[in-house]
Amino acid sequence: MIFRKTPIAIACLAALVLTNSAYAQQSSSVDAKIEALQKQIEALKAEIGTKADVNQVAAQNASSGPMISMKPGDDLTFRIGDKAEVQIYGHADVSYDEVSNGLGHAVGATGKNGYQSDISSNLSFFGIRGDRLINDDLKGVFQFETEVFYSATPGASDQAPDGTAQKTGLGSRNSYVGLQSARFGAVKLGKTDTPYKSATGRMDPFASSIGDYNSIMGNTGGDNRAEFDARLAHSIWYESPKMNGFAFNALLSPGQNRSTDDLQYAAGEPDCTGGNSLGPQNPPNGCGDGSFGTAYSTSLSYSAGPLYAVAAYELHKDVNRSGDDNAPGSVGIADEQAFKIGVQYKFVTNTIANLIFERMKRDAITSAEDERTRNGSWFALTQKLTPNDELNFGWAHAYATSGQPIGTPPNLNGQAATTGSSDNSANLYSIGFKHHFDKKSTVYVVASDLKNGEWAHYAMGPGGHGVPTRNKDGDGNTFSGANVKGISVGVTYDF
Repeated sequence: MIFRKTPIAIACLAALVLTNSAYAQQSSSVDAKIEALQKQIEALKAEIGTKADVNQVAAQNASSGPMISMKPGDDLTFRIGDKAEVQIYGHADVSYDEVSNGLGHAVGATGKNGYQSDISSNLSFFGIRGDRLINDDLKGVFQFETEVFYSATPGASDQAPDGTAQKTGLGSRNSYVGLQSARFGAVKLGKTDTPYKSATGRMDPFASSIGDYNSIMGNTGGDNRAEFDARLAHSIWYESPKMNGFAFNALLSPGQNRSTDDLQYAAGEPDCTGGNSLGPQNPPNGCGDGSFGTAYSTSLSYSAGPLYAVAAYELHKDVNRSGDDNAPGSVGIADEQAFKIGVQYKFVTNTIANLIFERMKRDAITSAEDERTRNGSWFALTQKLTPNDELNFGWAHAYATSGQPIGTPPNLNGQAATTGSSDNSANLYSIGFKHHFDKKSTVYVVASDLKNGEWAHYAMGPGGHGVPTRNKDGDGNTFSGANVKGISVGVTYDF
């Protein structure tokens, strides 16, 4: 019996051993899985703790300092917290020009005259501006802006106006700090285009090109600068809010000049007031061609629907014209002032008409030597051909003055000037086409013809065209009566 049961016992024992072995293996596998799960749980705990730390740090940063974000839109404007904004902006304008100084057949003219090619950077600029809310209605504002030479090397050059100021220095253009209220207007300190200049800037579709109206408008004597279309440094000004269509602006620029005749540079400035430096800092006879003391400028405008109308006035105190004073005491030092009225109207035919009348006056000692007192006018039309294309036409006229100084340049026949009434009137005719690819990019072509009277010597492009065309021959000799003309093709980009 024992031997019969032995095989059965052996089989049961073997089954028990195998079962225990399988259970042990299964138990070991479960333990490994449990251990792996525990490791995963620990890793997840660590990750969750790290994210919590990051969120805590972010929350602390948000509470301790402003967050910076991009403001929606096409401009580079950044929001800083919930009270401030800063914008980076700029304008690029570069052209290819073919221009003639009109002296190809002038008697005594030397050097290369007639047509010349150039690449011109035309009042291109870069700037940063911003504001910060102080309360529900008041905010602090700032701006600094500088000209950018895309095609020329920065430095003193034959740019308009002539002078020693570095126009590419940081803050060379409109730059200021101030306070602004939606109800009461803004008060700013720094440098800016005068209200007189800004009042009619929108009426010149040829701004910064060879057809710019500053060849004549705001230009008292036909020089390569417009004294009454300028940017004034060391100024304080007020800008009113618009009230029932009206807006008022006023500016004061202290003379900052301890010399009684404004022959020196204004304190803190690198150039004669009004430009046209003739030498180094405070030369004995350096600022005798238009330097002035305190300046006052103001404008009153009205806009309603298609109509814009403006009146503007500017006064320059004690303007030094001793450079024209060839007959002692005939020109000297006197106040100069300008007044203008302008109207712009947009017709339903997509035509924009602009008309300006200007009166400039010097308190002259001798009228026969006075080339600064005269009238001027500007008429311009813009016709929209398509939503992206426009045709522009402009005509500026300088009326004859009551006289001219003995130092007026000779005419094209080589004759010397005499004092008294003369034909020093001039006409600028400009026509142009502009295509807007979009709000940021354009191409344009402008053709201009500046016809100077026998004794007139107006330049083409002093309003900001990078390469102005003057009444000078290849060796720097000046002439009156030149017929200056040219054609310009350019491209602009704004950001």
